[in-house]
Amino acid sequence: MAATQPRNVLVTGGNRGIGLAIARALVDAGDTVLITHRSGEPPEGLRGVRCEVTDSASVDAAFTEAEEIFGGPVQVLVANAGITRDTLILRMSDDDFDAVIDTNLTGAFRCVRRAAMGMVRQRYGRIVLISSVVGLLGSPGQTNYAASKSGLIGLARSITREVGGRGITANVVAPGYIDTEMTAVLPDEQKKAYLDTIPARRFATPEEVAGVVRFVASDDAAYISGAVIPVDGGLGMGH
Repeated sequence: MAATQPRNVLVTGGNRGIGLAIARALVDAGDTVLITHRSGEPPEGLRGVRCEVTDSASVDAAFTEAEEIFGGPVQVLVANAGITRDTLILRMSDDDFDAVIDTNLTGAFRCVRRAAMGMVRQRYGRIVLISSVVGLLGSPGQTNYAASKSGLIGLARSITREVGGRGITANVVAPGYIDTEMTAVLPDEQKKAYLDTIPARRFATPEEVAGVVRFVASDDAAYISGAVIPVDGGLGMGH
């Protein structure tokens, strides 16, 4: 599914986990890829720009730098950057709630708003928002995270209605439990409890999520917009 010609791709939070797998999958598809990262250096083989998605000025600066590197506008945006601050609602502070919403939902909005400027002018764009099965099912201790990930669906569908006639698509990919460093350290009993709820009886690999993102961002998916595509082994069926 190689691109006809390289497109300019920006993956937020592309320095580890699912974001890194997505960035590498799009490189393999023939695209020119930059990642955003808040600190450190980009992973080997990738170029990056520093960006704090909770700061509009930082987002604007990152896109400006990316456009200079690309020699043109961002054509594919994968909004993946996110955080968690899990705790039960009776103990959750305003700061815990606000920080997760500001990063996961408002951060995605800031990036989409900036990317749309170039996409509208070019009459081409692919926007992929990385949500979670938790945004569809809910999860105890994750009211902030679930709300932020659910909000991405309304964001994508409103974008589709606003700019869908300009060759721009906006879709949501909703991963379930993924085999990452975070799940690797879970106690065996907790892993089994999670696996028992998943019809596939296994966690996904980051590469399986990346493959779906690569398709949704491709020209083969030009008539798919406002969709929520689960990658969850059947966990969220019916949602």
